[in-house]
Amino acid sequence: MRVVSGIQPTGNLHLGNYLGAIRNWVRMQDSMPEGGQCLYFLADLHAISQPHNPAELRAATLEMTAALVACGIDPDRSILFNQAQVPAHAELQWLLNGTARMGWLNRMTQWKDKAGKNREGQSVALFTYPVLQAADVLLYQATQVPVGEDQKQHLELARDIAQKFNNDFCADDAPVFTLPEPIVPLEAARIMSLRDGSAKMSKSDPSEMSRINLIDDADTIMQKVRKAKTDPQPLPGEAAGLAGRAEALNLVTIFGAVTGQPVDQVLSQFAGQGFGAFKPALAEALVETLGPINTRFRALRDDREALDAILARGAARARDMGGATLTATYQALGLVRG
Repeated sequence: MRVVSGIQPTGNLHLGNYLGAIRNWVRMQDSMPEGGQCLYFLADLHAISQPHNPAELRAATLEMTAALVACGIDPDRSILFNQAQVPAHAELQWLLNGTARMGWLNRMTQWKDKAGKNREGQSVALFTYPVLQAADVLLYQATQVPVGEDQKQHLELARDIAQKFNNDFCADDAPVFTLPEPIVPLEAARIMSLRDGSAKMSKSDPSEMSRINLIDDADTIMQKVRKAKTDPQPLPGEAAGLAGRAEALNLVTIFGAVTGQPVDQVLSQFAGQGFGAFKPALAEALVETLGPINTRFRALRDDREALDAILARGAARARDMGGATLTATYQALGLVRG
């Protein structure tokens, strides 16, 4: 079993990242059977597909490394690295560009969303972004890839590329690439904005009040929860009663996610009460969960030498692990490589 997943270093991790992905990364790491391996990477090559500030990207990569370790990713048990230190990611993307098809990429929903009406003005990197994503997982012969709803299409593309490459260039009994399977954790919470219950919590939202960052201190968390958008109705006794109440459902979902309770159990505890009673309990649960992460992050963030060492060590292991796949890809394509 080999699990591979990545995250763009484009700013501070927030509660949605933690509850929706990072916490499950830690669980997969902790439950990995003997002989299995988790590879988690900072997708800095993906970050340059859109306009960026180089100094900010460098700083964000190190800060994100500190945040992941603070959340529980153990560099001794998982391979933690950034793409740019493993050139095989970009090499394999180029080799797979010969197999990927324009029509496949044109159908990518995220390409349509990010490019908007100005497709001609977008970078080639943004268009071919999914091929690099395919290379990210195929390079390491990933057997499983954690995905959210918005990434399923990209993993399907990776499988299509792998299958076509194996069919076109490999003997039936000697495929180069493993076809990765998706992991969609049942307990992965979908966390929405504190200002708009119909929009995902996002680090790109201009309002800091829309999200709870993992580096927020207790006072900031309490203030954001207190000002989170709600409605005047009391909480119902069961989940069906939250229909049409997006903001109420979001806060109850967050409470359940951080305390390990299903929504119905949370509602049975607070049924009939208003948000004046619920919000302080939610803030307290968040502070209890995020406090230790915040403390460890702040200590790690200032040790740039240690963070560089973590990434360098992880990249060395990743280069070794991906080397055989890259060599096999060159050979299958008939390319002479020194």
